[in-house]
Amino acid sequence: MSLAEIVLLGGSVAGIVLSWQASDWHPIGLWVLLLVIALVSDLLSIRIASNARISASFIAIVLSMALLGPAPAAALGFATTITDLVFRGRNNHEKLADLAGWLAFPLIGGLVVRWSEVPADDSINFGLLVFGVFFLTNGLNFLFAFGPRCIKEGKSILEAARAMFVPLLPSSALAAAMAVLIALTYNVIGLGALAALVIVLLLFQVLTGELLLSQRRAEELEARTEQLGALQVGVLATLIQTLALRDKMTARHSAAVARYTKSIAHEMGLDEDQQDLAHTAGLLHDIGKFIFPDNILFADRKLTEADWEIVKKHPAQGARLVRRVDGYGPVADIILAHHERMDGTGYPNNLPAEKIPLISRMISVADTFDVMTARDSYRKPVPRSEAIAELRRVSGTQLDGDVVEAFIRLLERRELAFQHTTDADFEAELGFKARVTRFASRRAA
Repeated sequence: MSLAEIVLLGGSVAGIVLSWQASDWHPIGLWVLLLVIALVSDLLSIRIASNARISASFIAIVLSMALLGPAPAAALGFATTITDLVFRGRNNHEKLADLAGWLAFPLIGGLVVRWSEVPADDSINFGLLVFGVFFLTNGLNFLFAFGPRCIKEGKSILEAARAMFVPLLPSSALAAAMAVLIALTYNVIGLGALAALVIVLLLFQVLTGELLLSQRRAEELEARTEQLGALQVGVLATLIQTLALRDKMTARHSAAVARYTKSIAHEMGLDEDQQDLAHTAGLLHDIGKFIFPDNILFADRKLTEADWEIVKKHPAQGARLVRRVDGYGPVADIILAHHERMDGTGYPNNLPAEKIPLISRMISVADTFDVMTARDSYRKPVPRSEAIAELRRVSGTQLDGDVVEAFIRLLERRELAFQHTTDADFEAELGFKARVTRFASRRAA
């Protein structure tokens, strides 16, 4: 047992002795009834952690603070704690720590009521006093119970409060309101008011149980969502890395297109989510090239008609592969359309301009430019000025004119560059977990 817990226990015992007044125990029948209710409600307690439970006996203890005094309230806390420890095996350290807390907070609450000197017949102020004391002692109870454990385990008491104390505030408010109602009613009709406490306890237990169940389900769903997002990112990262092992040129080209496409999206005013979508789709736009045999993927000759038929399948194959990853439907739609043309003669679906997703049009521009200018491609690169001229020549037929002009503005401001002949830019663009995790988690959520 820590020194702080020893001091708390000793101080509580001293406080009980010093605050003892025989009149606090009148009527003794009230204390006995509160004790019975507290012990019964403990049998219905709800476990919220391996060493922590929620019990409606707290309402009975608060009523003891308000209607009797500090010593009877502390005695009630002592009795419920001893009974609990007898029937539930705990080590000696935990027994003494619980005992110290359950002596301290009823004593403090009873003293607050006494020192406030608010008369019981002043219904409004007395009711507010009981309500405030309920939450004061509730907070102290949590602090005494979890503070030492958090310190011992190196955990944050604020995180523990957010996880276990805050979600219970609605049911605590209901319990506090009912305690106020019973205390005020008792002052008018006596012990008969406590008959309503049985209903209060049942409502408290049911509501608290439902709140905790809802919280656990939400936490489980959040954990599954995070796992799903991590799995998605891992699968896609593996696909890109595998493509890079087979064909470094295609992988670098995909990384360049991803950088260019995201920059175009920013230039054209798309929001951050759409920019992430553009980057992800650009990085994966050629993933369907897995279907290419080596004689097409590494071809240094003019492709035959049969070869072209295979080439035209890669957008659909890539889209089908990416669509299997939950949450990546929008990425798949963009990949499917990245070889469509504004004049409706593209592939695989001959879509008219208005049917082509905007980000697909961006990828088409970035793809065309990089194929023309990349120094590690299978064709001789052309100067940037010639590539820009070619983009403008096919603007409106093959490519979206607005996207072309946005891209050219970026090039003219020299805000875009991709070094194909080293791995530096490729690895930076392939920082999947830095760039795509945001998109993956949002889509999964």
